[in-house]
Amino acid sequence: MSASANLWLYFVVVFGIIALPGLDMAFVMGSAVLGGRRAGLAAVAGIVCGGVCHLAMGALGVAAVLRLWPALFQAMLAAGAVYTAWIGWSFMRSSGQFAQRLPSRACSSGATFRRALVTSLLNPKAYLFMLAIFPQFLRPGPAPRWTQAALLRAITALTQAGIYGALAWLGGGAGRWLEQRPGAATLLARVMGVLLILVAVLSAVHLVRGLS
Repeated sequence: MSASANLWLYFVVVFGIIALPGLDMAFVMGSAVLGGRRAGLAAVAGIVCGGVCHLAMGALGVAAVLRLWPALFQAMLAAGAVYTAWIGWSFMRSSGQFAQRLPSRACSSGATFRRALVTSLLNPKAYLFMLAIFPQFLRPGPAPRWTQAALLRAITALTQAGIYGALAWLGGGAGRWLEQRPGAATLLARVMGVLLILVAVLSAVHLVRGLS
């Protein structure tokens, strides 16, 4: 397979994975609806930066350590489940009055960015991706592995920015529409919270099965 065909195949695989609903997508949508487009885009930036950290940690062998030391991976899975449940609970408690939305500090771009970064770093699926899929697209050849990895990471980041950025933009627009409909806004906030808590429960179930 040629280098260009390998990159196109990687893009198709990554696009399919990112487009599937999951924790990152739910967090971006929730942040955009509750905090506006700026908060949504800050969430996208945090998730993209988290992906860069995954690549760096994978290069340093952290992913291999997680694979060789299952207890550490289980601990990360538990931490991710707890953190996700906490975010979901905060969404469920948020007010439907979008004039107030969330406390200003919680809705700031910096706070949203940090929460998105932590969410990405505690997402075990990202590490599974680095272990199982990412290495399959690193080819022997004249190009150093680190340059290939950087190019693949750039493709991933641009795909995340495109898909999640569009969702953040649409979610921010929906937030303005919901600003005039407090009842619908409250319902949507509760639904986003329930979805995140459901993700946390599924992660916890996976953890229990892994320990049994």
